[in-house]
Amino acid sequence: MNKRILKIALPAIATNITIPLLSLVDLAIAGHLGDKSFICAISVGGTLINMLYWTFGFLRMSTSGLTAQAFGAQDSPSIANILPRSIVISLLACLLIFLLKTPIQYLSFNYMKLTPEVAQSAAYYFSICILGAPAVMTLYSIKGWLIGMQNSLYPMIIAISINVINIICSFLFVYGFNWGLTGIVLGTLFSQYCGLLIAILLWKHKYSNLIPLIDKKQIFNANKFKHFTKINGGIAIRTLCLTAVTTFFTLAGAKQGTTLLAVNTLLIQLFSIFSYFTDGFAYAGEALCGRYLGAKDYTNLNKSIRYLFIWGWSLVLVFTIAYIFFTQEFLHILTNDNTIIEASTEYHIWVIAIPICGFSAFLWDGIMVGTTMVKGMVTAMICATLLFFSLYNILIETIQNNGLWIAFLSYLGTRGIVQAIYFKLKMAANRLDD
Repeated sequence: MNKRILKIALPAIATNITIPLLSLVDLAIAGHLGDKSFICAISVGGTLINMLYWTFGFLRMSTSGLTAQAFGAQDSPSIANILPRSIVISLLACLLIFLLKTPIQYLSFNYMKLTPEVAQSAAYYFSICILGAPAVMTLYSIKGWLIGMQNSLYPMIIAISINVINIICSFLFVYGFNWGLTGIVLGTLFSQYCGLLIAILLWKHKYSNLIPLIDKKQIFNANKFKHFTKINGGIAIRTLCLTAVTTFFTLAGAKQGTTLLAVNTLLIQLFSIFSYFTDGFAYAGEALCGRYLGAKDYTNLNKSIRYLFIWGWSLVLVFTIAYIFFTQEFLHILTNDNTIIEASTEYHIWVIAIPICGFSAFLWDGIMVGTTMVKGMVTAMICATLLFFSLYNILIETIQNNGLWIAFLSYLGTRGIVQAIYFKLKMAANRLDD
């Protein structure tokens, strides 16, 4: 079982490492351009972009879970038609994104009360990055399908290609052509469409045998489309809650001033790094749990969950030690602004708590995506989101930014606890235990 988990998890981790690396490089470039507003612009503009994209993150997850179950059941026609069905919904999502971008930008900027310099830079960053939506949405579908097919190697190749192209272009545009913030954002946009082209070529190379099985009637089959939409709807509610919390975390930091916004922006990168490692095992959970459920192999389903949590606790130990001893060194890589680094010391304790509070939530997300236990995911996320906003409103007046971090970590812990309880009750009710 360990070999099966690592075969999926390791390439997925390698894929995910490139995602925070991309963000860190963008922040590092901006942090050394001599204008603090550029860091804030990438934080604010990037948060709005992610809010829109993450809202449709259900496309990857639902595609992954359904594909994994079809793979386990050895249902080739379903495998062939899930991807184009997902891409159709992805392209419809792009239209909605373009319709929502202006009102979301207007409302968010008004709420944050940004300085004119930050608002101008953030609006510029946002307006160009949003043009990558068709590529990003389609890649969500392709990545989810590949993971469901137990193939995390191709997503790794795609992600590494995107990020290498992005980093090269960003350095070239910023330091070679002196384009400043424009160079950073154009590097991101160009790399996204290159990634989509690479994904299409890889899919055609390995899975062209499925092309004859693609059937327009099956893609738009009313029952299957309804089932796909129902799962998407449930995960969409979960994703909206996640987006609300993540976005609000940045907005709340912005309301406390430029320095604290910069501090939270840099410290949250440590959460991102841990989450991307843990997500590698969550992807293994999606692929394997979906596969074993589709094959009705409940013994291996339960065994895979046990092994996933052994790996999860190992990650907690490693990252907790790393965050205790190396947080300041990490921040020095990102910025040479001593004001930001000194201000971050007050919140070091919350960074150390990230692994123990967050690992369970990520692993259970993967397990529930693979088994398409949508109600459990939604229930856990709603409970955690309500707790987050309640604690924030209670604590923000007395302990300010510490209250924001306490609310965020409580939100992570609650997700894992509720999902664990739900899954065990569900398994017991259906008698799926060993």
